[in-house]
Amino acid sequence: MINIFSIAFLFALSVMVALRLYLAWRQISHVQACRAAVPDQFAGRIELSAHRKAADYTVIRTRFGVVSLLVEIALLLVLTFGGGLQALHDFWSTRLSGAGYGVALIFSVMLISGLVDLPLTLYTQFVIEEKFGFNRMTFRLFLIDLLKQTALGVAIGTPVLLAVLWLMAQMGSLWWLYVWLFWCGFNLLILFIYPTWIAPLFNKFSALDDAPLKARIEALLQRCGFASSGLFVMDGSRRSNHGNAYFTGFGKSKRIVFFDTLLGRLQPVEVEAVLAHELGHFRHRHVIKRIVLLFALSLAGLALLGQLIDAEWFFNGLGVSVHNTALALILFFLVAPVFSFLLTPLISLLSRRHEFEADRYAARHASADDLVKALVKLYEDNAATLTPDPLHSLFYDSHPPAALRISRLARLNRN
Repeated sequence: MINIFSIAFLFALSVMVALRLYLAWRQISHVQACRAAVPDQFAGRIELSAHRKAADYTVIRTRFGVVSLLVEIALLLVLTFGGGLQALHDFWSTRLSGAGYGVALIFSVMLISGLVDLPLTLYTQFVIEEKFGFNRMTFRLFLIDLLKQTALGVAIGTPVLLAVLWLMAQMGSLWWLYVWLFWCGFNLLILFIYPTWIAPLFNKFSALDDAPLKARIEALLQRCGFASSGLFVMDGSRRSNHGNAYFTGFGKSKRIVFFDTLLGRLQPVEVEAVLAHELGHFRHRHVIKRIVLLFALSLAGLALLGQLIDAEWFFNGLGVSVHNTALALILFFLVAPVFSFLLTPLISLLSRRHEFEADRYAARHASADDLVKALVKLYEDNAATLTPDPLHSLFYDSHPPAALRISRLARLNRN
C-alpha cells in the first residue's frame, strides 16, 4: 500500500540514482577529455600508453557501474513494491516458524541477491579485468572461492542470525542495545581470528624471506615503535595483477602482508616508504577511529530500527502487509543505503584526511621521494586514473587524487 513513507522512499531513491548517474557521467566525460596527454606533473614518469590505459579502464568500469546500479535498483524495487519479499514471507511462513523462519527468509534474500550479482561479478572478472591484463583467476578458482565463501557465510552467519533474532525476541524494548553489543563483540572477534583462521582459506601466506628487505622493514618497525606478529607475502598473483600491501588483525595478532605482485614491482626503499605510510595509519589510530565510527553508526541504525520495528507504516510503505523481526531487519538493510547515501562524501573526506596524515608520517620516518616513486608505480600498475573528475573524486574517493597527493608529498620532501 502506498503511503507517505512510500513517497519519501521513492523520492530519496530517485535523488540517489540521479546523483550517482550524474557523477558517473561527469567522471566519464572528464577522464575522456584528459585522455590525450599525460598531466604535466607526471610527464616523464608515466608513459602516454599507460595513461590512456588507465583512462579506458576507468571509463569502462564506471559505465559498468551504471549497469550494476540499475540492476541493484531493479532488485530493490522487485523485493519491495514488486512483492518479492511478501512472496518469500508467504512461502516460508507456511513451512517454518520462529527463528528457523527468520533465518530461512534472510538467507533467501541473500541468495537471490547473490544470484543476481553473480553475472555482474563474472563479467567484471573475466571480461573487464581480463581485457586490461589484470585477471589471473581461472574459472575453476573462481568457483572454489565462491563455494568457500558460501560455506563460510552459512557456517558463521547461521549462529549469528539465530543470536540476533533471539535477542530481538527476548530482550524487550531495548533489544537493539543488546544486539549492538553482540554485534560489536562479534566484529572484534573476527578482527582477531581473520588473519590466522579465515584468510588462509583463500590465500597462501609465507614468511618474508628476502633478508635485506626484512632487515630494512624490521629497522623501520623499531624506529616507529611498532610490533607485529610477522611479515608475510600473499600469493595475490593467483587472482590478479593488482598490487597491494595491508595490515590485518588487531592487538598482538597484527600481521603485515605484502602482495607478491607488489614486491615484484617496487624497490626495497619504496616498499619501506609504503609500509611507513601504513604504519602512519596505526600511529594516528585511524583503524580504531574507523571502528568507533562504524560502531557508532551501527548503534544509531539499530536504535532507529528499534523505533520502526512496530510501525505498520514502515512495512506497508515498502510493500509488506505483515511485520516481524526478520522482515524488519531485511527491509531496514535494504532501504538504509538509500537514505544514508548523502553521508558518502563525509566518510570519503574523513578517509582522505587520514591518508594525508599517514603520508606525513611516512615522510618523517622514511622518504617522501621514495613514497612518490612507489605511488606512481602503483598508479600505473593498477591503471588508476591520474585525472578523476573533481566532484566525483570529492564524493567517492577514499584516497586523495594522485596529483594533489604527489604535490603534497613533494612539499614535505622539500621541507
